[in-house]
Amino acid sequence: MKLRCAVIEDFQSVATTVVDWSPVTDDVEIVTFTEHLATVDEAATALDGFDIVVTLRERVPFPAELFARLPRLRLLVASGMRNSVIDFDAARRHGVEVCGTASSSTPPVELTWALLLGLARGIVPEATALRTGGPWQSTLGADLHGRTLGLLGLGKIGARVAQVGLAFGMDVVAWSRNLTKERTDEVGVTLAASKEELLVGSDFVSVHLALGERTRGLIGAAELARMRPTAYLINTSRAAIVDTDALLAALNAGTIAGAATDVFDVEPLPADDPVRSTPRLLATPHLGYVSRANYETYYGQAVEDIRAFLDGQPVRRLG
Repeated sequence: MKLRCAVIEDFQSVATTVVDWSPVTDDVEIVTFTEHLATVDEAATALDGFDIVVTLRERVPFPAELFARLPRLRLLVASGMRNSVIDFDAARRHGVEVCGTASSSTPPVELTWALLLGLARGIVPEATALRTGGPWQSTLGADLHGRTLGLLGLGKIGARVAQVGLAFGMDVVAWSRNLTKERTDEVGVTLAASKEELLVGSDFVSVHLALGERTRGLIGAAELARMRPTAYLINTSRAAIVDTDALLAALNAGTIAGAATDVFDVEPLPADDPVRSTPRLLATPHLGYVSRANYETYYGQAVEDIRAFLDGQPVRRLG
């Protein structure tokens, strides 16, 4: 009898077509789920009777309660090699192997610049006006050349965002709690003396930090108040790093020129969420990692993980 594998959160219905699953299909039946599993109850009901689950990024939490309600589960494959919503201790207690995959930093870098440029040149309102018979030219674009790009975080993604900023002729500054001058010199940018200095002096502020206790709520009302009224904030990292209520208040009050975000406190975003109607906010549905090449890596290595597990030699173990 074949094992049963659930591939969840396959919103685009591409999981089984972007890669070849034939290395495991003799032993495993693949079932895809295109709807979001929003609660433990929904996940427990949908995944009951499955031996393997492939989950995408951190969309669906796997707390202890869920593991307890999935007695057949033996392998959980999560895209990426870091996951904050899986209870690894509970997985071990219930005999569930957890494995990961590689993940490219290229897609979030590219999306960061898509959002930044979209904000700077008013792409969405101008394109909407053109298609709906609105005014011909209603915005005044913000220039990049000679302006200051402030990066909160200069890791793998932040450093690549910095290189693009430099190519645009921007002055790039960076800050994080443990950032050193050696690192900024290596990337070719300036080390800001403090978070406050970066916020006060930047025309564009982009967030590239991991979420943790020290970064949760890092940008709140006080920090937003330090930004220039002509400045823009971009967050493609984690929603909780920026206080959403404070950001929406600043945008509604016009105290900053605009913001872009690809991440939200609740995903998918509820239909009545004020984010959907806040002015000067460019929002995308967590597309940072959603690219063909990245999906080929995620699902291709998920197949490898399953095959290795079936062969008794699990690879890319997490937790």
